[in-house]
Amino acid sequence: MNRVASSGRADNIPLAVGMILLTVLALSLGDALVKLLSGDFVIWQLFVLRSLIAIPCLVFYLWLKDRSLLHLSGALSWAILRSMLLVGMWVSYYISLPNLSLSVAAATYYTLPVFITLLSAVLVGDPVGRSGWLAVFIGFVGILFILRPNAGDFNSYALFPLLSAILYAFAMILTRTKCREENPVVLSLMLNIAFVIVGSVAAIIISMVPDESRHGFLLAPWVAMGPSVWLSMCLLATAILIGSVGAAIAYQNGPASMIGTFDFAYVGFAVLWGVMFFADVPDAISVLGMALIVCAGIISLRQ
Repeated sequence: MNRVASSGRADNIPLAVGMILLTVLALSLGDALVKLLSGDFVIWQLFVLRSLIAIPCLVFYLWLKDRSLLHLSGALSWAILRSMLLVGMWVSYYISLPNLSLSVAAATYYTLPVFITLLSAVLVGDPVGRSGWLAVFIGFVGILFILRPNAGDFNSYALFPLLSAILYAFAMILTRTKCREENPVVLSLMLNIAFVIVGSVAAIIISMVPDESRHGFLLAPWVAMGPSVWLSMCLLATAILIGSVGAAIAYQNGPASMIGTFDFAYVGFAVLWGVMFFADVPDAISVLGMALIVCAGIISLRQ
């Protein structure tokens, strides 16, 4: 099941598929925990503390394995851009979680294979073809069923997972084309450093906002940390470690079009966690929209 990619390096499809499934399991569970904590936390505190726990683990691993791995092989600017795209992706997705059911946020976000298809055509030169355009149309219809822009229950926060999908598609194409030879643990380390920097800068800026405006998941002040909250942060750090390393390994070792198909397991996990933790059972129209989006993604990734 291995094949040689255009760069000359052999793909490892079983490894890539296994890692993406483990990745979406960890990330979906971590996102459910974020939704649980969103009423008590500000997003920037979560970013900073989660990554401050993860960074020493990554550095210690690289130090033990090979200190030379702490240096990039020459794709520093691309790795930085990739990290910033992923930070933007997580910010957009997390903003939506307090205001959407986890299953709706996940299904909306998983329009990403359509964006991967379109961006691959524009940036890499991959042909879209009839099936690709069919996938775009089906995915668009699915989004309309979920967003229902003309209905009274339209939730504008559902637009944020769409933005997340676009940013993630850019980041994964960059992983495949520009950061393929970089160590995935180093890429994870850079991502977590970016989380700390962005979260710290945001916290400083928000501290200058008048107190009466400082509320909600985006602008609230940092909160005191108890043992149970620190435990939650450790679990989130574990999820981001698995997710950031796993995604890099998966997209380095398999074509984005193939791995993206298995990426859809996130939607199933999100529905499961939504029912278990929040009693969120999607209505019939939303389920139909989710099914159309999954079909669109599979069509776009199988063309």
